[in-house]
Amino acid sequence: MAYDIKELTKEIHQNAERQEFVKTLMSGTIRPELYAIYLYNQLQCYSVLERYGMANDLFRQTPGLQRAENIHKDYEKLWPDLSSPPQITASTKRYVEHIESIQDDPEKLYGHIYVRHLGDLSGGQMISKKVPAKRFYDFLGKGQEYKRIVKEIINEYLNTYQINVMAEVTYCFESATNLFKEMNEIGKPLVLTNEVFDEDNRDTENDPFKGTSIEGKD
Repeated sequence: MAYDIKELTKEIHQNAERQEFVKTLMSGTIRPELYAIYLYNQLQCYSVLERYGMANDLFRQTPGLQRAENIHKDYEKLWPDLSSPPQITASTKRYVEHIESIQDDPEKLYGHIYVRHLGDLSGGQMISKKVPAKRFYDFLGKGQEYKRIVKEIINEYLNTYQINVMAEVTYCFESATNLFKEMNEIGKPLVLTNEVFDEDNRDTENDPFKGTSIEGKD
């Protein structure tokens, strides 16, 4: 019996997509600073995954699939004070530690490449039309080719190492879902660019940009 990764991950995939922060990403009105916080956390995740992915030769067939450099450029474009980076969330810290723990297991690592990079090749293309910086999702015209290759590779791994692959795919989706939840909490006071804030009633104590050069700005 051959397993299909798309069918096996349908429920956890949909749960991630239902998170409120995804609606914010798709709204077209996300604050550049809030998106930069999201990018900075994504940068931590992609950097460690791609480092060990390259060490295990997992990008040999898709040499332009890596995203960390593009994410970094988008982040630098949007974050106003690069000497004072944004917060790293709890789920991001746990994710980095987890990837470190599986750094020598290519089939486990590829489960994460499937979730993250195939997501960027698919739904990420819709997000790219709504966010204030777009290098993250730019695959220079090779998106369809990369999608085909990633799907082929993940299904090969799945049908050989089912338990390992599914455990990692599930972990990656759950980690992404947790980051969306954390970002929604961070963004609550300042989510949309067209919101109007009363300066006298602003919650400065919980301002997500407190201590940065954009603290108190709308």
